[in-house]
Amino acid sequence: MEKIRLQKFFTDNKIMSRRASEKVILAGNVKINGAIAQLGDKVDPENDVVTFNGKVIKPIIEKKRYIMLNKPLGYVTTTSDEKGRETVLSLVSEVGERVYPVGRLDMYSEGLLLLTNDGELTNRLTHPKGDMPKIYSVIIKGDVSPDALHTLNSPMEIDGYKLKPVKVRIVSQKNGGTNTIFTLNEGRNRQIRKMCDECGLTIMRLTRIAIGKLKLGELERGKWRELTQAEVDYLYGKRDTI
Repeated sequence: MEKIRLQKFFTDNKIMSRRASEKVILAGNVKINGAIAQLGDKVDPENDVVTFNGKVIKPIIEKKRYIMLNKPLGYVTTTSDEKGRETVLSLVSEVGERVYPVGRLDMYSEGLLLLTNDGELTNRLTHPKGDMPKIYSVIIKGDVSPDALHTLNSPMEIDGYKLKPVKVRIVSQKNGGTNTIFTLNEGRNRQIRKMCDECGLTIMRLTRIAIGKLKLGELERGKWRELTQAEVDYLYGKRDTI
């Protein structure tokens, strides 16, 4: 298991706050594998023995869970909602551990949503410098003109922020709508909707269908599944695992 700072070990195991732990470490009241700990030391919670005032601290080992949910319309991607709306957590209540959404899909969007209790992976996938593309199927009302398509694929500024390049392609135009695929390397708040607003386009349906090579596939709406170890490794950067 990856080593963590001794102060974090104390807070993770609900022993004391970070500042309080710094004080007891400096006072020499903490030992790691029998040796007096120093401020800045790191420990492996599964293999190192940490004692405080001679008492062994048994770490709380939380099982890491990695969930893919096919989010339906009408659910908010938060852990709670002040307006009393249903959150995505109600759809994964049977997971067993508390998991949290990785990024967001707005209430009127659907599709692939990841949830986990692995903070390191969450930070990796949501960091602004991340390079994991997010792919969306977007049904737009009416036809999308060549000029509009060119604008969507050109540098755009939304809410005073210059967007990273976006790739947009038309799959088909029929039945009064245009099926498009948007590929984003970031996920600004309501980015696709705001891009389409800039072009005077109306979205009829917005579905996230993939994150990199991780695809929604045939997962039914409102259902979830565990990620495979190969899929988790892929999200951690081992790109040849799936």
